[in-house]
Amino acid sequence: MFWVYILRCADGSYYTGHTDNLEARIGLHQSGECDGYTSKRLPVQLAWSQECTTREEALSAEMQIKGWSRRKKEAMMRGDWPEVSRLAHANSKVRSS
Repeated sequence: MFWVYILRCADGSYYTGHTDNLEARIGLHQSGECDGYTSKRLPVQLAWSQECTTREEALSAEMQIKGWSRRKKEAMMRGDWPEVSRLAHANSKVRSS
C-alpha cells in the first residue's frame, strides 16, 4: 500500500509527497528528520491523504498535485470536485490563450 499526502506547514504552505508508510513519514516530517522544505516550516500536520495501489500511482498523483494551484489543492482536500474541475478548465483556457 502506498500513499500520496499533503501536509500543512506552520507558515500556511503545503507540501505534497508520497510514501509506503504514512504514519512513519509524517513522524519524520514532524521531527524535522526529512531534510528540505518541511524541516524549515515546523510544525506540520496532515491535511489530506489518499491510498494508492502502486508506488507509480502515488508518484504520478504527487507530481500532478504539485503542479496545481493552491486553490485547486484546497478544493480537492475539501472534496469539492466540481470546483477542481472548474479550476482545471479555467487554467487550460488561460494556457491556450
